[in-house]
Amino acid sequence: MEIKIKGLHIHYLMEGDPKQPKVLLLHGWGASSKAFLPVISSLSQKYCVYALDFPGFGDSEEPNENYDVLKYAELTKEFIEKLKLESVTLIGHSFGGRVIMKLVGDLGVKPAKIVLVDSAGIKPKRKASYYFKVYSYKLGKKMIQFFLPKEKAQICIEKMQKNAGSEDYKQASPVMKKIFVQVVNEDLKYCLPKITVPTLLIWGEKDEDTPLKDAKIIEKLIPDCGLVVIKGAGHFSYLDNLYQFLLVVDTFIKGSD
Repeated sequence: MEIKIKGLHIHYLMEGDPKQPKVLLLHGWGASSKAFLPVISSLSQKYCVYALDFPGFGDSEEPNENYDVLKYAELTKEFIEKLKLESVTLIGHSFGGRVIMKLVGDLGVKPAKIVLVDSAGIKPKRKASYYFKVYSYKLGKKMIQFFLPKEKAQICIEKMQKNAGSEDYKQASPVMKKIFVQVVNEDLKYCLPKITVPTLLIWGEKDEDTPLKDAKIIEKLIPDCGLVVIKGAGHFSYLDNLYQFLLVVDTFIKGSD
């Protein structure tokens, strides 16, 4: 499906009964709505699930200006308003979590509930190019492992390892490079105390990109917040243990307000 927002053609997925409670999935950097396909397939049995491609990712148009997290949040707010997603539960992975922090903390959007999954938002100490490279490689690896037979997956991963490197960053368009540098260098801790809706953090125990210590900072700063740690999982905890992730999310959404 496609919708035009702020002059850009924005692609999104929608599955499930529109009469059921609504869920909006926001993907991480270098990914797209397709990164959530296993999640969408399951949640759409009980919920009406939406997942958009942020500008510059998936099948959405690249921004025609130098976006920052606030502009992505403003676009997401307009998406929610145009599709009339009242009482929606927001689920954001990594960069998607950043957008939720801005959306709720700065723009005053009031979703029913929030789920932050291995969320970014605490300023990293490494260079932007490092995260660009790592996020792209790790997402590709996880999706290959999930969808392909073991032997074929291993062949693809070996090819990816040979090609992995700073070229991922160098080959990005000039606009997306500038956006990425701005995004990873913005510390969003100030937004967190302003988030007053029920919030759940789901984190991989072995997440090296947004480490567990970040989750504990976020948990302390958001007033109504709890943390679930998925043992043995990394930055893509929702793929590392899909069953546990879905069970926790479903329980949280259905729980009393």
